[in-house]
Amino acid sequence: MTDRTEFAEVEAALNARGFTRMRFELEKIESLLDLLGSPQRAYPSIHLTGTNGKTSTARMIDSLLRAFGLHTGRYTSPHLETVRERISLDGEPVSEDRFVATYREVAPLAELVDQRFDEPLTYFDLTTALAFATFADAPVDVAVVEVGLGGAEDATNVIQAGVAVITPIGLDHTEWLGDTIEDIALHKAGIIHDGATVIAAAQEEEAARPILERCAEVGATVAREGAEFGVLRRAVAVGGQVLTIQGLGGVYEEIFIPLHGAHQAQNAAVALAAVEAFLGAGARRQLDIEAVREGFAAASSPGRLEKVRTAPTILLDGAHNPHGMAATVTALQEEFAFSKLVGVLAVLGDKDAASLLELLEPVLDSIVVTANSSPRAMPADELAALAREVFGPDRVQVAEEMPDAIESAVAEAESDVPGELAGVGVLITGSVVTVADARRLLKR
Repeated sequence: MTDRTEFAEVEAALNARGFTRMRFELEKIESLLDLLGSPQRAYPSIHLTGTNGKTSTARMIDSLLRAFGLHTGRYTSPHLETVRERISLDGEPVSEDRFVATYREVAPLAELVDQRFDEPLTYFDLTTALAFATFADAPVDVAVVEVGLGGAEDATNVIQAGVAVITPIGLDHTEWLGDTIEDIALHKAGIIHDGATVIAAAQEEEAARPILERCAEVGATVAREGAEFGVLRRAVAVGGQVLTIQGLGGVYEEIFIPLHGAHQAQNAAVALAAVEAFLGAGARRQLDIEAVREGFAAASSPGRLEKVRTAPTILLDGAHNPHGMAATVTALQEEFAFSKLVGVLAVLGDKDAASLLELLEPVLDSIVVTANSSPRAMPADELAALAREVFGPDRVQVAEEMPDAIESAVAEAESDVPGELAGVGVLITGSVVTVADARRLLKR
């Protein structure tokens, strides 16, 4: 058995590589995987990119594949509470024992690679190699792999997956990927390899063009939301929603997903089409409806309109760009009937905070701004200045730290509310880091 100190040592060694350090070059990760015997070739993969919805869609794909009896590996990022969440086997984060054992195998080879190059492997390079080695060792029947950033030059793009999934593309990470949707789509379309099947969510025209051009260039088959598949009907239900989905193989009715919002319905349609493509369903063959229902009913997406407390209701949501926040706000308006809702907002310094505030303003009675634990966090006073411009000074409070921000928001939500607190809520949002910080405090 691994003791806690061994796992902590491994975490510290990974963090020493620079948690946020980014280098986009595949040569180093390819060298490391070659030394490991190319573990990423030991199983087929489904590869996901896009701006929003990647992790939720990956989790639904994973859940569906398991409902069909397959052993799955899932690699997503970032994590909420522990790095082990990034590497899942059969839907569960890898154990500390297995994580440490795999790291001990990979680390000496990583040091050899570091010596060959000017810059060492990044944190993300190493967790990617750990994931692929873990999946080969398990072994899994299929890996569901989410890109870290972009696509073409992302460390995960060594898998050359047979099924490539592209969720909606918007403006985000412009400092790395370019400042137009077309530039960003060009990067993301890089995960499409020779002969792949591409499952594409509905896209703006500037994003659709580079995707279709890439498909033509490499002889990939594409299925598009709205043409080959999509959500036909959705109805709000207790704890989620019920969908009718047009899949590649036919119509799937009475699908319950325990997730909120039209964006999660869209993610579900994309996930189903990806699993159909992987399992060989199509025009003349539909997947077993009971397995599909079972897979979706078991899906979860922590930190996506996740309810962690009641009376008052506290929701956590990782929306961090305008496209994601617009989806969250729509879901709040459609599926929750709050008589009073107070927001807690903390964002990273490179995000479009003004747009996030403008989207939140119509649904929040007031807002508490704070800073999250990221070294890249926007200072609370800077965010407060932007918030006052949008909300007016009377509806904005500032708290330097998350525990105080949550306490202030709960007190504000409960004030002036006679009797029951049933219609009162707090929404904590702005970043996955914000959600992780709040979850640590609220899940105790």
